[in-house]
Amino acid sequence: QLQLVESGGGLVQPGGSLRLSCAASGFTLDYYAIGWFRQAPGKEREGVSCISSSSSGSRINYADSVKGRFTISRDNAKNTVYLQMNSLKPEDTAVYYCAADADLFGKRCRTGVLQYEYGYWGQGTQVTVSS
Repeated sequence: QLQLVESGGGLVQPGGSLRLSCAASGFTLDYYAIGWFRQAPGKEREGVSCISSSSSGSRINYADSVKGRFTISRDNAKNTVYLQMNSLKPEDTAVYYCAADADLFGKRCRTGVLQYEYGYWGQGTQVTVSS
């Protein structure tokens, strides 16, 4: 079965760093798109970053709020996608989710990090940035 398991969340001080992991099983990352999303209390879930590989090439996208601070990457051998988060701010506090869906034709992760593009979701990991 297709499963996604997030890990790496925790409590950090402002300016600190965390690396989140999204371990995939039941499929391989080739021809799949992976997105990172977050939801803070009282706010809508928002897209953070995505990465996709298809026959048409690879794509990476970031929300404006995290550009220059967050980096998404993948390790196909480990079937894992990472989100390196640097220079963390209190407003980054949220539950972070990874999501996946097939992307054989390279349609996803093009114009933004869009929730409706992903049908499979992990359970989330809490990130808290506080002094």
